[in-house]
Amino acid sequence: MLQIYDSLSRSKRPFTPLRAGFAGLYVCGMTVYDYCHLGHARMLVSFDVIQRWLRASGLQVNYVRNITDIDDKIIKKAVQSNQRLGEVTQFFIEAMHADELALGVQNPDHQPRATEYVGDMLNIIGTLEKKGLAYHAPDGDVNFAVREFAGYGKLSGKSLDDLRAGERVAVGSNKRDPLDFVLWKSAKEHEPDDTRWPSDYGWGRPGWHIECSAMSKALLGVPLDIHGGGPDLKFPHHENEIAQTEGAFGGALANTWMHCGPLMVDSDKMSKSLGNFRTIRQTIGASTELPGHDAQSAQYQVNPREAEMLRFFIVRNHYRSAQNYAPDNLIDAQQSLDRLYQTLQNIPTSGSVSIDWSNPAAQAFKVAMDDDFNSAGAVAALFELASQANRSRDASVCLQLKALASVLGLLQQDPKVYFQSATRYTRRALEQASAVTAAAGAAITSVASGALTEQQIEEHIAARAFAKQQKNFAESDRIRATLKAAGVELDDKPGGLTQWRRA
Repeated sequence: MLQIYDSLSRSKRPFTPLRAGFAGLYVCGMTVYDYCHLGHARMLVSFDVIQRWLRASGLQVNYVRNITDIDDKIIKKAVQSNQRLGEVTQFFIEAMHADELALGVQNPDHQPRATEYVGDMLNIIGTLEKKGLAYHAPDGDVNFAVREFAGYGKLSGKSLDDLRAGERVAVGSNKRDPLDFVLWKSAKEHEPDDTRWPSDYGWGRPGWHIECSAMSKALLGVPLDIHGGGPDLKFPHHENEIAQTEGAFGGALANTWMHCGPLMVDSDKMSKSLGNFRTIRQTIGASTELPGHDAQSAQYQVNPREAEMLRFFIVRNHYRSAQNYAPDNLIDAQQSLDRLYQTLQNIPTSGSVSIDWSNPAAQAFKVAMDDDFNSAGAVAALFELASQANRSRDASVCLQLKALASVLGLLQQDPKVYFQSATRYTRRALEQASAVTAAAGAAITSVASGALTEQQIEEHIAARAFAKQQKNFAESDRIRATLKAAGVELDDKPGGLTQWRRA
């Protein structure tokens, strides 16, 4: 029987759907103001595997993953780029879909946008106000009164005295309590017209947390079978969701809470706020160039071998574990995935078969996945099948390997086509790229001030970007210094972009 670790009870429990044969899954998705990074990739792939296994287990799944398309960061991006809010969000939604397609992430059944459910949010806010759980502040905002909700803090396991305000903006004096969070933000004069909606409280826009309470109830009803998201959403976002939904409607918001683990860079979580992130497209794109958000298309050319490597890198770790990003780990993932494809290439097959669950390796796969979606154990079962195939040279075993791997979204490419794609994630590729970096650095030192062509400058910037990727910060600093000596100033932008100008 499927067992799932519940973040609320902090225990592994048997999963029993509210309706026999059905499972409702709500996952908090992206705030679309920038490109998705590898931490987002982990969340996307982890819950893709989860919904795949629920379906493989015979359940009819209704999978909802929302899109936050109204937010302070999106408004800031729109103002800076002199675009309408919808132009910014549509571009990054398309960019996100391109990343999902590259990683083999299946489309959720519903991908609601926050701006489509403002009316539902206002209805919930009105209900909370009538129950004494929300109040209209003097500055026009509507806030949730945290201390009026008895269960606040049960998901994060913190007492009210331990907690800090959960909103994305600074706490204002108009709040009755610093822990209170905003449900409705009054419109400000300097904000664009397309970022506000009419309400009984005046023109404004919803706070971040209220959107998921509205969309989950509208599309799945409450309680939910499963509510999931990234590791940083447990507090404040999910804690506030519980307060809003349970405060308005009573009962439990979700029967099971799931949170995937963080993607780490050394000892820090990968995040845009820390600037230690790498985007999906930088990692698996055929070109390392990152288009600006005002480019004509959010699409990009994908290296299919590297894209599946990234998915494999994520899947071979348990979704709740802390996973470390490092070039060496990607290289190891590439080599391991290559070995599975080598088995398929060495033993030709044709057609497809259903999974034979009586096979010991398939049984081990199922036991692992039923144990809180232990994809690491499931991947180990794939390698056991590959060993069987290599020993027996039996094509039917290879067909079983492909069928079982399809549950994880792996090994569905033609092996011949797969190996025709070069990959940067090998020891040899790293060594060759390092040699190019060193040669580019040496070339810089021999160029007189002001004599670099635009193409040469771009090549040196690419060499510096590679050095930073490999954490060779001394080389990165040296290239910057030598470019400066040649009369070229660099300006690093969020998302990995580097702009340059002649001094």
